[in-house]
Amino acid sequence: MKRTKRTTVTLLLLAAMLTALTGCGGSKEASSGADDSPITIALSPWPGWFFWYLVDEKGFFEKHDVKVDLKWFPVYSDSLQALSTGKVDANSQTLSDTLAPASKGIGLKAVLVNDNSYGGDAIVSKSNIGSIAELKGKTVATELGTVDHLLLLTALDQNGMSENDVNYVNMTVNDAGPAFISGKTDASVLWEPFQTKAVKEGKGKVLFSSKDTPGLIPDLLVFRDEVVKNRPDDIQKIVDAWFEALNYFKSHQDEAIKLMAEKAETTPEDFKLGLDSIKLFTPSDNVEAFGKRDDYTSLPYTAQKTADFLKKLDMVDEIKDFDVLFDSRFVEKAAKE
Repeated sequence: MKRTKRTTVTLLLLAAMLTALTGCGGSKEASSGADDSPITIALSPWPGWFFWYLVDEKGFFEKHDVKVDLKWFPVYSDSLQALSTGKVDANSQTLSDTLAPASKGIGLKAVLVNDNSYGGDAIVSKSNIGSIAELKGKTVATELGTVDHLLLLTALDQNGMSENDVNYVNMTVNDAGPAFISGKTDASVLWEPFQTKAVKEGKGKVLFSSKDTPGLIPDLLVFRDEVVKNRPDDIQKIVDAWFEALNYFKSHQDEAIKLMAEKAETTPEDFKLGLDSIKLFTPSDNVEAFGKRDDYTSLPYTAQKTADFLKKLDMVDEIKDFDVLFDSRFVEKAAKE
């Protein structure tokens, strides 16, 4: 499955976003927020987000009487910039990637949890490394600023360690996977299908994964504030269409996986591996996720903890009000129907 990683936005990228906002005033590709033009939703290579193609191609947008244009971004960071600069109305992105632009005053609203990474992101190590503590002094590769970098830092932090305790190497997943297989790294932080390939061909093992941190990496549908304000009925229809597609998937899995695998330019078998590494969220899962609790199953809690963590790394500015990032009314209505 071809994929460019979901990336925690760096300050450099944010500077580019803000420059574009100031200089361009947005793009004509996005709706005005108040008209009946198609709503543009951006998506990138990630198992859960390919379901937008299922929604589209099985006619669920049309069934719910909403016009939607899906915008494909092979490079995930490009989709983040497109949303922040107003070139699209909505984007499929992680919670951690929503925090950085929000801390810069860019108005965004998360309206839907597509899925949570549940083993899809992992630290793959040599088989003789028995714990995170044994990574001390070892060479570990992952891409700087990505959510997999966040996963590595979280694993180290939970074990009383920091990045200074390992020989950190900044590599994209396309390089980090082969580097592990060839023995150039002791561990690499990878996602599917690179993860499984590294375990098999590199004779490695999963040392730590997003299964060990449930809720740490939620994947969301995030809209620009003005679209949420001016077109709530259309957003409700989009959310309803999404959940109808998930119901369709339950009884037509082979057909749906084949359709999405073609979009992902991979085999149905490999695409299913990716699906096995995430947890798709039902309407009730969504309602629970938007609720306030003191654990990572709660979006507000995860946002606060992730922001605190990233702020220590100078990757986000302070966010005073996390509640403005979330709008649960759409999933709440879907859950009642």
